[in-house]
Amino acid sequence: MAMSDPIADMLTRIRNANTAKHDTVDVPASKMKLAIAKILLDEGYIAKYDLVDDGAFQNIHITLKYGKDKNEKIISGIKRISKPGLRVYAGKEDMPKVLGGLGIAIVSTNKGIMTDKQARKENVGGEILAYIW
Repeated sequence: MAMSDPIADMLTRIRNANTAKHDTVDVPASKMKLAIAKILLDEGYIAKYDLVDDGAFQNIHITLKYGKDKNEKIISGIKRISKPGLRVYAGKEDMPKVLGGLGIAIVSTNKGIMTDKQARKENVGGEILAYIW
């Protein structure tokens, strides 16, 4: 059966693996998910990610990041904002700040997928995909 929201599935897999204190999580690959994984890596929320090809399918192998011990989580929350049933857009002047700037919003713009800080710097708006803090 076809999945209706693959980005929400990716975020849920990361959230569940983080809650269960797993070291890694595998997510089916797509260009948008790779861009989201790159943002998570650049912002310091995950340790690394690799594209794994097992013949029939490609997966993104994400290595999660924790503090000194696994009880200190780097990702304390992930929330999907724009859903297939209700798209959420923000213009360049009303780009959201997550937890007063402590978290990030992942935004899909006409210049690619970027964080809310990058979108403000580029002076573009777009679809708010998710909040991560």
